[in-house]
Amino acid sequence: MTTPTIPATALQLRSLVQPDGTLQVSLEPTPVPTPGPDEVLIQVQATPINPSDIGLLFGPADLSTVQVAGTADRPVVTAHIPERAMPGMAARLGQSMPVGNEGAGLVVAAGSSPAAQALVGRTVAVIGGAMYAQYRSMPAAQCLPLPAGTTAAEGASCFVNPLTALGMVETMKREGHTALVHTAAASNLGQMLNRVCQKDGIGLVNIVRKPEQAALLREMGAQHVCDSTAPTFMADLTDALAATGATIAFDATGGGTLAGQILQCMESAINRTAKEYSRYGSAVHKQVYLYGHLDTRPTEIQRTFGMAWSVGGWLLFPFLNKIGDAAAQALRTRVAAELKTTFASQYARTVSLAEALSADAIAFYGPRNTGAKVLIDPSKD
Repeated sequence: MTTPTIPATALQLRSLVQPDGTLQVSLEPTPVPTPGPDEVLIQVQATPINPSDIGLLFGPADLSTVQVAGTADRPVVTAHIPERAMPGMAARLGQSMPVGNEGAGLVVAAGSSPAAQALVGRTVAVIGGAMYAQYRSMPAAQCLPLPAGTTAAEGASCFVNPLTALGMVETMKREGHTALVHTAAASNLGQMLNRVCQKDGIGLVNIVRKPEQAALLREMGAQHVCDSTAPTFMADLTDALAATGATIAFDATGGGTLAGQILQCMESAINRTAKEYSRYGSAVHKQVYLYGHLDTRPTEIQRTFGMAWSVGGWLLFPFLNKIGDAAAQALRTRVAAELKTTFASQYARTVSLAEALSADAIAFYGPRNTGAKVLIDPSKD
């Protein structure tokens, strides 16, 4: 194998919020780091655009105001952030921030330690931020060597969505529930969670927002799919909850009335088998975790479901820290073993760093629609 020539500087995608409410996203030349004794240098070949990446990339900017200037190979994107959203940006004003949670690529250099040297020439996957770059230095211990025959594109999304899906199931088990509900269920993550639950024999209620999304999931073998836009949604959801016994939900929408509707239907499903009436509602605890914010409206809860309920936030990395290294590693081991099956990701487009900042590409992946997942290949720049 020929060792690639390592340049002195390389491109990195960065996002900047200015005090006047202007968001700027650009490609900046940065020094290519020399790996320390226990580090490796990765030529990044594949890195996905996840919803969490879009959150840092564009923040609360109004994407209808996007303008692209600069050159084809060094575009500069600007957009306007509404004044009401600026207080939430105070901590990042004036900071040029690197973007990209996860990715995969070829180890082209390494430090002196045996662990680092053993990875030279291997394709590895990593999660550590700043992945929208041509090169990324990482500790060898944080690299996941991909199985032989696995490409960088196949391993690029092996952390965020797979571990989120497994984390939701693990949370369900640890909190004493036996089945779960997931919203925005036709997403890449939702399809992955559907495969996990089918494989593990876990009841799953999928909530989607369009009839075609419901059809997609049913074609994949999903048994319980509810369209939130259907006039029979509440009845359909109650039936699905009664059939599965699901009492925990993970809601990607965040805003609006959906979380409250889920709790209401959980209570109705539980009361179908209640032996006696209680003015305080059922004693079965019902939990909804908000983990996304696709709906930017305030979360509305109308209390029609007794007193045994909770709504809170859920994020992957705090969960992994909570369960400890051994349990988190067990989840990663499963992901590696099922990377091409249960945890396979599909991409609608593969673009270079520069192409990711084109107006067309932003209009495609910015709304976070089902079937619009994009993979960046920085080695194309």
